[in-house]
Amino acid sequence: MHVVSNTSPLSNLAIIGRLDLLRQRYGLVRIPPAVAQELAHLTHPEGKALVDAAISAGWLQVDPTRVEEPLPLPFKLGAGETAAIALALATKAQVLLIDEKRGRNAARHVGLTVAGALGELLYAKLAGKLPALRTELQRLRHEAGFFIDAEIERFILSQASE
Repeated sequence: MHVVSNTSPLSNLAIIGRLDLLRQRYGLVRIPPAVAQELAHLTHPEGKALVDAAISAGWLQVDPTRVEEPLPLPFKLGAGETAAIALALATKAQVLLIDEKRGRNAARHVGLTVAGALGELLYAKLAGKLPALRTELQRLRHEAGFFIDAEIERFILSQASE
């Protein structure tokens, strides 16, 4: 499956030590250079080490594909988000990993299928790769500073039968 990622799903999963779930599910994840630059500034030492190891191993791959035309986005986004959406469109990605609500809305606006850290953790739990989803959500919140809407958390936990 052809997958492109923005910074947030990668950094958040790396911070809680679950970055490898993406390799297990997708095999290869592509990122634009702007996302690679943002990941290079990750201040969490263990998370940064996991990201660097994934890039070195080649399953997290910086894709230099350039997009010349302006994107038909409904509003302005950050550099990493814009670049990830552009790369996903240019390479016809089947999934764009992106967590931020505005970025997800913009990606959907241009016809992309989106997923994020929460959905990837739910998938891993349902596939038997995680013993408990609730623990991972708590780690996301406390270790990575990830905001989880209470209603979304209830829904995800119900899907995991927790």
